[in-house]
Amino acid sequence: MKDNNKALSLDKIDIRILERLQANGRMTNQELADAVGLSASPCLNRVRRLERAGIITGYNAQIALSKVCRHVDVIAAVTLKAHAPEDFEVFEKMVISMHFVTECTKVSGPIDYLVHFVCPDISAYQMLSDDLLIMGPKIANLSSYMVLKTVKPYQGPALDSLLASPTR
Repeated sequence: MKDNNKALSLDKIDIRILERLQANGRMTNQELADAVGLSASPCLNRVRRLERAGIITGYNAQIALSKVCRHVDVIAAVTLKAHAPEDFEVFEKMVISMHFVTECTKVSGPIDYLVHFVCPDISAYQMLSDDLLIMGPKIANLSSYMVLKTVKPYQGPALDSLLASPTR
């Protein structure tokens, strides 16, 4: 590992640490150290360095929401009428402030954003989509897609393949 202008060069041990933590962020430092072939102290130092560098941005639990409560899962495709920087900024600020938005991604192509909502019911989603249409910047199109089944939940990127890419 070497720091160059805040860039962090990752070695094979760093990558193994990231893969293990991505698979199980609750493992103890000792379990992680054993898994990557380090003693506890150097392993913890590497983890802290990865956190300070902003490579590890947080830890969270994956919750089987259907076992906890009823909910509606909606993905909305949003296209703005105007594409000035301030139009994007206003839309993004509005979406960030919306309580039931779990993710918003700006994309290329015929739509501008994919917005993921997890709401208590369909009427709660309808109120949010109405808010977007009324209060937000001029939206040309808002298409809603109800999630019927998650076939493969998000598990993080395939670090081993991405980091082995010849373009890196």
